[in-house]
Amino acid sequence: MARTAVVSAVIAAALTAAAFVLNPSPERHREKIKQAVAERSPLAGALGLGALTAFTSTYHPLGVASYTTVNSRTVSVGAFGVVLVLQPESDK
Repeated sequence: MARTAVVSAVIAAALTAAAFVLNPSPERHREKIKQAVAERSPLAGALGLGALTAFTSTYHPLGVASYTTVNSRTVSVGAFGVVLVLQPESDK
């Protein structure tokens, strides 16, 4: 049983180290935002609105993860080298 605990601790430490190393950079977040805006609206992509949104975004690193905001709204989240651009909420 002690061996299982050691193996679990080593795996947890390796995953934590990988999360720190693979945390997406601000440039990676901004590139994904540009791509997502262009995919959702070709006109917005052609007008450069994705680049404008990406430029005005603020990057927030959390060590093992990160996120970007625009006007205090979360636009993208990232961890382990993957960035997800969030779908904007429709106002009701």
